[in-house]
Amino acid sequence: MTSNSSATLPAAPPLSSARAGLWWGLLGVAAFSFTVPFTRMVVDDGGMSPLFVSCGRAVVAAALAAVALAVTRQRRPRGAQWARLAIVAGGVVVGFPVLTSFALTTASASHSAVVIAVLPAVTAVLAVLRGRERTRVSFWVTAALGAVAAVGFAAVQGGGTGGLHAADLLLIGAVVACAVGYAEGGLLARELGAWQTISWALVLAGVPMMLLTGVSLAQSPPTGSPLDWALFAYLGVVSMFLGFFAWYRGLAIGPMAQVSQVQLVQPVLSICWAALLLHEQLTWPTVLGGLAVIACAGAAVRSRLR
Repeated sequence: MTSNSSATLPAAPPLSSARAGLWWGLLGVAAFSFTVPFTRMVVDDGGMSPLFVSCGRAVVAAALAAVALAVTRQRRPRGAQWARLAIVAGGVVVGFPVLTSFALTTASASHSAVVIAVLPAVTAVLAVLRGRERTRVSFWVTAALGAVAAVGFAAVQGGGTGGLHAADLLLIGAVVACAVGYAEGGLLARELGAWQTISWALVLAGVPMMLLTGVSLAQSPPTGSPLDWALFAYLGVVSMFLGFFAWYRGLAIGPMAQVSQVQLVQPVLSICWAALLLHEQLTWPTVLGGLAVIACAGAAVRSRLR
């Protein structure tokens, strides 16, 4: 009787598998961490418009996703799954890239990374609401503190005026849009598969993003340098496609609760890349603000996992 009961319990992943999951997750986060500084570098040069950078890279990723789905012969989504994929595409493929690209025309990469650092906490909140989970009061408290810390940091750093600028509002909108896409995508991934979900979302958004890319080309043809085109290629191939493969592979290997927390390292890496590549100064308000937002986001995520 005892042996039958224990046989029904899910086995914990071996230590080697757990380490592999963490390493794959860290690889995905490392790939994502270059997104903000690279986008800042491309739009700051003026050779490529924010609309072209955000939409064009989605077109590149959509083409790769279509090839991957066709080669592996994945089954097509059905019925309401298409509508849910539209939500994922609207948040992850369209909302986040477009809003951050326009925000980074005026906001620094390190400042943007701190505001975006609240993303794990916002994603956790929406996942709780969408999945109708019951959670502790501490979860809501830490999530609220994280949001206050992010908005407070943006207000204090708003050019010395003590108010939110347009770029800060765009970044906050990008966080909400991405969190909605992540939360819905997390649920949909249980039905379609992890990388399949983001791939179908990319394909679904491919046509409108192609149209927007055409509009951007007509308005302002790109005249970027070879470096700009190399960074653009990274944003399309790695940030919006291959990075998700590594990230979702890590989550699949698990343990998912531990691997998901690796994302808290992403803003730290982004701030470091901004200092190294863009020579942005790491001021004490930036460091302290980043630590406060990351700490609150981490506490919220851990509280939900418990």
